[in-house]
Amino acid sequence: MQRTVLMCTLAASLVATEPAAAAPPATWDGLVQVPSKKAKLAYLQPGADFSRYTKVLIEEPDVAFQKDWRRDYNRSHRSLSGQVSESDVQEAVSQGVVKAGEIFAQAWTKGGYTVVNAPGPDVLRVRVGIVNIRVSAPDRQTSGRSHSFSGEAGSATLFVEARDSETNALLGRAVDQRLAGDNPNGWRTAVSNRGDFRDLVRDWATAGVRAMTELKSRSPVKP
Repeated sequence: MQRTVLMCTLAASLVATEPAAAAPPATWDGLVQVPSKKAKLAYLQPGADFSRYTKVLIEEPDVAFQKDWRRDYNRSHRSLSGQVSESDVQEAVSQGVVKAGEIFAQAWTKGGYTVVNAPGPDVLRVRVGIVNIRVSAPDRQTSGRSHSFSGEAGSATLFVEARDSETNALLGRAVDQRLAGDNPNGWRTAVSNRGDFRDLVRDWATAGVRAMTELKSRSPVKP
């Protein structure tokens, strides 16, 4: 778990939007960077053969907020009623882990793959991290009656890693960073925030399954 968190943190830094951010490396742990329409960064193992994988073993997703997000948000909102507590963050993370796992499992099943709990010769191990989460206008009310205003619900970074389930051989990684709920209306509630981030994760899950299907059709990979 600790290794996954460290990898997710590195992944978030690779797609940083600051002008001073370093260019992403051409290789990463033996993987080679390849063009991708589905993610900002994609890396594959040259010669990897995805054609045999018909099942997936999905590890428990890692979910983490942006470092110091709660502190910075609370500094700009002095009212105690508008403060975000540590328990609020932990509850959101716990719920996010469960929902993200369900969404990715549903996407793989819908894509024609069998989700399993044990390694096998035709099983791909998938590790997912949704990190660097930033909520622009959190609303602690669950009734949906109160609201706040922001141009987007927030943002997050996706990290996906694929390995052979039996040998643990690293086959590929992808990193993407997107806004959630980017629309001009700007009215935000607890309900709409959850819905916008849920839609973002669904988009990522669907894109990942489609990418896997494409890789199967052109295996072995030749970056």
